[in-house]
Amino acid sequence: MKSVLMVAEKPSLAASLAGILSNGRCTAKRGNNGCSTHEWTGPFRNEGNVHFRMTSVCGHVMSLDFTSKYTSWDKVDPVQLFDCPTEKKECNPKQQMRSFLSHEARGCDYLVLWLDCDKEGENICFEVMDAVQHVIHNVYSTYVTYRAHFSAITDKDIKGAMESLGHPNKNEAKSVDARQELDLRIGCAFTRFQTKFFQGRYGDLDSSLISYGPCQTPTLGFCVKRHDDIQLFKPETFWYLQLVAGQPEVTLEWARGRVFKKNIAIMLLNRVKEHKEATVESVSSKESFRSKPQALNTVELMRICSSGLGIGPFQAMQIAERLYTQGYISYPRTETNQYPENFDLHAVLRLLQPSGDFGDEARAISSDFQTPRKGKDAGDHPPITPMKLGQRNDFDRDTWRVYEFICRHFMGTISRDLKYRTTTAKLKVGLETFTCTANVLLDAGFTKAMTWLAFGKDEAMPPFVQGTQVPITDVRLAESQTGPPDYLTEAELITLMEQHGIGTDASIPVHINNICQRNYVKIETGRKLIPTTLGIVLVHGYQKIDPELVLPTMRSEVERMLTLIAKGSADFNDVLRHAIKIFKLKFVYFVQNIASMDMLFESSFSPLAESGKAHSRCGKCRRYMKYIQTKPARLYCSHCNDNYTLPNGNVKVYREFKCPLDDFGLLAFSTGVKGRSFPFCPYCYNHPPFRDMPKFGGCNTCTHPTCPHSLNTLGISSCVECETGVLVLDSTLSPTWKLGCNRCDVIINCFKGATKITVEENKCSECGAQLVNVVYKSDKSKFKDGSEEKSGCVFCSSEFAHLVEKHRAVASRQVRSGGPSRGGGGAAGPGAGNARGGRHGGRPPKDKMAQLAAYFV
Repeated sequence: MKSVLMVAEKPSLAASLAGILSNGRCTAKRGNNGCSTHEWTGPFRNEGNVHFRMTSVCGHVMSLDFTSKYTSWDKVDPVQLFDCPTEKKECNPKQQMRSFLSHEARGCDYLVLWLDCDKEGENICFEVMDAVQHVIHNVYSTYVTYRAHFSAITDKDIKGAMESLGHPNKNEAKSVDARQELDLRIGCAFTRFQTKFFQGRYGDLDSSLISYGPCQTPTLGFCVKRHDDIQLFKPETFWYLQLVAGQPEVTLEWARGRVFKKNIAIMLLNRVKEHKEATVESVSSKESFRSKPQALNTVELMRICSSGLGIGPFQAMQIAERLYTQGYISYPRTETNQYPENFDLHAVLRLLQPSGDFGDEARAISSDFQTPRKGKDAGDHPPITPMKLGQRNDFDRDTWRVYEFICRHFMGTISRDLKYRTTTAKLKVGLETFTCTANVLLDAGFTKAMTWLAFGKDEAMPPFVQGTQVPITDVRLAESQTGPPDYLTEAELITLMEQHGIGTDASIPVHINNICQRNYVKIETGRKLIPTTLGIVLVHGYQKIDPELVLPTMRSEVERMLTLIAKGSADFNDVLRHAIKIFKLKFVYFVQNIASMDMLFESSFSPLAESGKAHSRCGKCRRYMKYIQTKPARLYCSHCNDNYTLPNGNVKVYREFKCPLDDFGLLAFSTGVKGRSFPFCPYCYNHPPFRDMPKFGGCNTCTHPTCPHSLNTLGISSCVECETGVLVLDSTLSPTWKLGCNRCDVIINCFKGATKITVEENKCSECGAQLVNVVYKSDKSKFKDGSEEKSGCVFCSSEFAHLVEKHRAVASRQVRSGGPSRGGGGAAGPGAGNARGGRHGGRPPKDKMAQLAAYFV
């Protein structure tokens, strides 16, 4: 029997697809990387019954990066990044996704790819094919590998996709490769240069990274332009006439609207005052309509979630993605806002009718079904529609609000237009005309479902009859001023990005989220985007040097070229060479003229020499360095003009200890009494002295053979959880003593009340951990020197085992990035040797691990 490997984009999607395709008769097993494999037997094309194996990836398998020679910020001139070699690396090496896919592909004859049906999905298709090419024979053949195209996780869509399999689109995949390479080279070159330049000069930037992005920066540019419009706005005074006439009295609007010269306004006022009555020139009435919405696409979903629901576009798309993978809605990334001709709108409406929240509206619409409006067919996916009925209790609050909006929007698209009657009365006073208008609802139409767009209260009809005279009760001159525009909202920014071709429907929320995370803008009430000082200065700096760096025109042109690659109309290499050449020239010009931007930074931020407080001594000049706590935290030596990055947390001077290698004063880092802590040398932290010591590692990862603070001296044993970490004695918060892993977040509190602890040369005969000697304070009547001394293994000795208590650090593994959490012992893994012959010993045996686990909290 032949075998078929099928790969989805996410584990949850793989489970849903397997359940549908196997009719619920599949078996599942979970892999070490979190991806499950589902197996069943069934028919496949012309092969009869085959063995199916459905698994998944977790998004992209590979990412593009520079080769190791060019990853150093300190040793590589950023201009080299435009031409240096790149390579594909696994996105998450710990998942070992390529090995996992190869293992699952063993013995398989066919490959069916169920990745998301967009350009990114096409790119992942080829990543999967590359991973299994040595296992599945002739995998690039159209007779071996197939591509499923689907827009919803329903039985009909999925089984239909299985019966009409296509093939991966190489051109679309190549367009994603081109975008990745351009964004990598351009973004990294500009980001590295301006981050090092400005962080080396100013101390209060409050941002860890001064980033540039070909899409991110024009997005910021829109926000700053609106800010500039507000700041440059000069209010103008204007005047207008207010007329009150008739019985009952009605306030009418002046047909001229307003005038900006007061003497003219006074003259017109006096002319009106000459009359005691107004003539009703006409009373007209007409029916007006408000059109129902078009079908829902991604941009409109993000816009409404931001402006109507108060949910940011990034979060909205995360919610929509979950609803899609759970089968509640169709694919949420689409530019199309027109239903296909064969789309079964009645079937979707029927599935909504049992709802207790909007079932009444659905049933009413089913008896008065209307043809939806025409829109744009982008040729990608159908509009976003509900695919399965959900109940309020099935979701959290925000997820339900997004789901309910999608359902009600769908019902609105097949409802009647809203209809109302507008009555307008026009009155004449001399040569001046005044009007009043009243609107009365005739048919609520689509707003019965989309209740937030309700018409409002009916207005009283104007009490005027054409050709009659009505008394003037009052006429006055009112004064006002023009007002500035408001700050951009997220919804308005999304519209601008779509109009100018900045980003895609999938990447727009990412770019908006990035400028918020970089501290370039802040979101305030009403989802308004207020640029920070840093964001404003950056944009103004780009405008002074090269306005095209921040204008949307450059990125729009790049997106146009990428689209040509996707359509097969342009060569991948030609587009890359052309775009890289342009941006390289712009980068060189930017570097040459950086002084223009620096002038703006000087007027907005404080120089490093004036920032921070004296903290610890520099090992080079022995002068005190300044501790700058604003992002990024660092030490600055004004005499040597050097910066030293620090971990984010509490950093204090560690007594009077010095690093034996460079004479810098040691520091102690901690995230709180119960969190991670370790000593470190600021110079070694930034410039590791040993090959097996990671950058941004503390003394607990340093393999110095004799330093009393190093891993070699204080290492106890291999970590009880991770494979490469070492438990190291931490005395920075003594008399609170800890054993902390130098790779993961395992923390073991122990030796409470001890005054001195020494890690001995000898090892435990049972588990191989280093023995410890512990000195406690005690009763002088019992001990001559007032102390008690104990020795043994922290895991095996009866003296200590009952004291061991494990605590998790506050930060979970999933959100750690950079800083000390990434420190590793290099060769200091289980059983690794070093200058003292494997000082930290091996992993405790299983029975001792179980004994230790009994004390875990």
